[in-house]
Amino acid sequence: MQKVKVGIIGTGMAFERLHYPAFSQLTEQYAIVALCDIEKQKAMQWAHKLNIGEANVYTDYVEMIKKADLDIVDIMVPIELNYEVTEKVASQWDSQRKGIICEKPLAPTLNQAIHARVLAKKHSIPIMIAENYRYNHETDIIRDLVRTKKIGDVNYFVLNTVSNFPGDMPGDKFPAREWRQYPKYPGGVITDSALHDIGGLQYIFGGVEKLHAFGQPLNEPFSPYAVVNVNLSFESGVTGQFSFFCTGQEMQRPLIGLRIFGSLGMIYLEERSAGVINIAYNDGRSEQIKYEVEQGFYNELLNFYNAFTGLEEISVTPEMEFGDLRVIMCILDSIKEQKVITIDGSIPLQYLGGISAIHHETVFSRGNLV
Repeated sequence: MQKVKVGIIGTGMAFERLHYPAFSQLTEQYAIVALCDIEKQKAMQWAHKLNIGEANVYTDYVEMIKKADLDIVDIMVPIELNYEVTEKVASQWDSQRKGIICEKPLAPTLNQAIHARVLAKKHSIPIMIAENYRYNHETDIIRDLVRTKKIGDVNYFVLNTVSNFPGDMPGDKFPAREWRQYPKYPGGVITDSALHDIGGLQYIFGGVEKLHAFGQPLNEPFSPYAVVNVNLSFESGVTGQFSFFCTGQEMQRPLIGLRIFGSLGMIYLEERSAGVINIAYNDGRSEQIKYEVEQGFYNELLNFYNAFTGLEEISVTPEMEFGDLRVIMCILDSIKEQKVITIDGSIPLQYLGGISAIHHETVFSRGNLV
């Protein structure tokens, strides 16, 4: 079995809690051989743990991709740097047998995403966007249940996502990072987190065709809205309602979660960590389907390995992630413009400016990037 040599760009919380545990389960497929972080001491701590010599620890990722013997890089940097770093690596590795994994979203703004989505073809290099909700076991199961009409024809769905971003800011969780508290990209936590939900919904139901959104304004730098409520209409004919509440808690159990209503019954997933998908039929029958929780990170790395070695296609490409980010940006536009947004194949003129241009949504100054 070919072992793929990996260089890590960014050894922070995403590497520690999300990607490294998955790499640890795939030691026959991957070998981490080089590390890069703007804080060398942080990278050195991982080097000691992974038995990587100091010669393969870098503070400049361009130097790493030039000097280290690598097959791929895994990019885990603040969102505002996703396109910049990915574009630089792709251009340096143009047409070489190399590969790139980049955390979601593929770019901080839609006009940068327009350029990001063609990088793989432009430079003849495989690129995967690490959108774990599209790789999660429960999402796969629910998609199959919908497509095989386990509950008949789908009438509508409700998805309610609640998190307490301000409550998590002082702790040892992702909101504690200053670049998330003072984001340099439109939408803040909506772009960072609600993007997962949109990716999962589009994986299950297909592409969004139209949406109409409302938001409760929030006078905080981490998000322009405390709550967004979105009516979604999909090309498949499915309609539904998505709510994202980033400043609260859902205290009543069971949680609202994801509920899909069909002509023969309903599918219910209380939360991603539940481990069970419930199906309730109109005739009184019910069943439960168990699944492994948090398998998205493992599945995405396995998919990329199989794609890199020629066994299958990449499941989440930049083109696909562009579609998810575009829905998020249309949600923000719908709230601001107070209208229904139709999502088609065209790109609005305001997004076709220079690559550094940013759309009209509020953008806050960059904080510490570590």
